[in-house]
Amino acid sequence: MEEDMASGDRLQIIVPCYNEEQVLQSTAATLASVIESCISAGLIAPSSAVLFVDDGSSDQTWRLIEDLHAADPQRFDGVRLSANRGHQAALWAGLSTADADLVVSIDADLQDDPQAIVRMIKEYDAGADVVFGLRSNRESDGWFKRSSATLFYRLLRLLGVNIVPQHADFRLMSRPAIDALLQYSESNLFLRALVPQLGFATAQVSYPRTSRAAGTTKYPIGKMLGLAIDGITSWSVAPLRAIGLLGLTVSAMAFLLGLWALWAALFTHATIPGWASIMLPLLFSQGLQFIFLGLIGEYIGKIFVETKRRPKFIIRARAGTNPRSAAARAERAEKVN
Repeated sequence: MEEDMASGDRLQIIVPCYNEEQVLQSTAATLASVIESCISAGLIAPSSAVLFVDDGSSDQTWRLIEDLHAADPQRFDGVRLSANRGHQAALWAGLSTADADLVVSIDADLQDDPQAIVRMIKEYDAGADVVFGLRSNRESDGWFKRSSATLFYRLLRLLGVNIVPQHADFRLMSRPAIDALLQYSESNLFLRALVPQLGFATAQVSYPRTSRAAGTTKYPIGKMLGLAIDGITSWSVAPLRAIGLLGLTVSAMAFLLGLWALWAALFTHATIPGWASIMLPLLFSQGLQFIFLGLIGEYIGKIFVETKRRPKFIIRARAGTNPRSAAARAERAEKVN
C-alpha cells in the first residue's frame, strides 16, 4: 500500500542556473537518468521532471533549456528570470513555480551527488517532509572555502540561528513544507535558516562533495561574504546585544580611565593640562559611534528593502511559450476579463 502511494508522488528537481552552458547538457542527462531509475524502482510518478531556473544568464543557458524542453517536454521544463537576482531568489522562483508532490533542489554543477536523491526519496517515503543533504567530505573545495564554511556554520549556531551544519541548498521538500515556506514574505532570503524553522519532520543524507565538471564557481568570495552577512543580520539580534555589552564595557573602562586622568591631573604633574579631558572622551565616543552606526545601518538597510515590497523575481518566459504571441496575449486578456 505504501509503495503504491509512493509511486504516485510526482517529483520535480529544481536547478538554478547562471551561465551554465558548459555543464547543462551533462547535468540534464544525469538528472534524467536519476529520475528514470527512480521511476523504474516505483519511487516516483512517471510524470516527474527537471525544472531549470535561468537566473538571467548572459550565455546560451536559456537556449539550451528551451532545446531540452523541445526535445522532451515531459521531462524538462524551465523558467527564465528577467535579470540576475541571485541564487536564493532563483531557488525561490523554482519553489514558487513547482507544482509537484515533492521537490529536490540542486545546483547545476552537480558537485552535490545526484545519486543521493534516491536516498532522499526513501527518507521521504519513511515520513520526512524535509531531507537535508549533508556534505560529508569537502576535499574538492579549497582550504579557505572549507575553513570559512565551517567557521560560518559555527558562528551562526553560536548566535542562536537554527542551521544544519554542512548543508547548503541540496534538499528535498514535500508539498506541505513548500506551501508553508512560501508563506514567508521577506526579501532578504536565507533558505538554509528558513527551512529548519518550519518545524516539519526532517531527515539527513550524507554524501561526498565532488569537483565541478566544467565552468567556474558562481559563489566567489564576495558573494560568499554577502550570503554570510545576510544570514547573520537576517536571523539574529545577537550582534546588537554583543555591541551593547561592548558599549557598556568600554564605557566602564572610559569611566575608570577618566577617574585616573582626573586624579593624575589634580595630584601629579604627569599630564599636560586639558589632554585627558579632551582626548579620552573623544576617542572612545567616536570609536563606538562608528561601530554602532555600521551595525545599525545594516539593519536599517534590510528594513528599507523589506518596506519596498519589491518582487523577489519576475518570470520573463517559460519554455515552449512565446509571451508576445497572439495566443498568449489572448489568453492573458481572457484572464483579465
